[in-house]
Amino acid sequence: MIPKEVLKKVHQIEIRTTGIVNSVLSGAYSSSFKGQGMEFAEVREYVPGDEIRSIDWNVTARHGTPYIKKFVEERELTVILVVDASSSGEFGSQSEMKGEVMATISALLAFSATKNNDRVGLLIFTSQVEMYIPPKKGRKHVLRVIRELLYFKPKERGTNLSLALEYLNRILTRRAVVFVVSDFATGDFEKPIKLLARRHEGVAITVWDPREREIPDVGFIELEDAETGEIILVDTSDEDFRKTFKKEAQKESTQLKRLFRKLQIDFVEVVIQPKYDDTIHPLLEYFRKRAAKIR
Repeated sequence: MIPKEVLKKVHQIEIRTTGIVNSVLSGAYSSSFKGQGMEFAEVREYVPGDEIRSIDWNVTARHGTPYIKKFVEERELTVILVVDASSSGEFGSQSEMKGEVMATISALLAFSATKNNDRVGLLIFTSQVEMYIPPKKGRKHVLRVIRELLYFKPKERGTNLSLALEYLNRILTRRAVVFVVSDFATGDFEKPIKLLARRHEGVAITVWDPREREIPDVGFIELEDAETGEIILVDTSDEDFRKTFKKEAQKESTQLKRLFRKLQIDFVEVVIQPKYDDTIHPLLEYFRKRAAKIR
């Protein structure tokens, strides 16, 4: 039995995302991703200027006049959400924690997909594959996906993106659009994501909290690693410490961007802001730019 507060949260996220999907994201999403190819629609009589290679010779022979095959783009897609549920998502210095923002972003993508009649699947991972929901269509299925994102209690605290991608590479037989939503605070995952990018369309969405990039001067504080539980005492009034911390965070961000650029994987960087619209702006902007480029 799913608690009332979880159902209430699902409903709130649906309301919160529906307006954005209908007014902004849906058209850009639809324009951004192509279907799986072309499917046969009908035959019609040949007219001058038609492609000769499209002539259906069997129908032409039966009717005694040339007919061509007409094809339309197959719109239907398979969308897989690969979502990080490790304990690092429990951090937040703004109005929402990273894990909550990841769930909302995933909801936006799921509702956009189902509005375009695409199938949606979900893989939740930590240091292991925690859950896999095969892709299906429909609002009811999408609401189940969102419920799992909000209600799911992971068994592990750590992160192993490589393991999750290897699992996905084994089970996905049909070409898909794969959205990886994570903070990417994990070990080396280049080999499996490179393989995934060869077979599927990959989009990496990283979610950061501002305090993970820059620490203010607030004196002595205890920092706890959410995944290992290790606690260290640091002096944030030490300017050298703050500079080093910021430099290392920027270095990690640069390395991540460089990796995805090398593998030709689209990369969206989301930094949590006090206002929700500001937080998701980079994601909406990504779809707008991608749709404009494809047109």
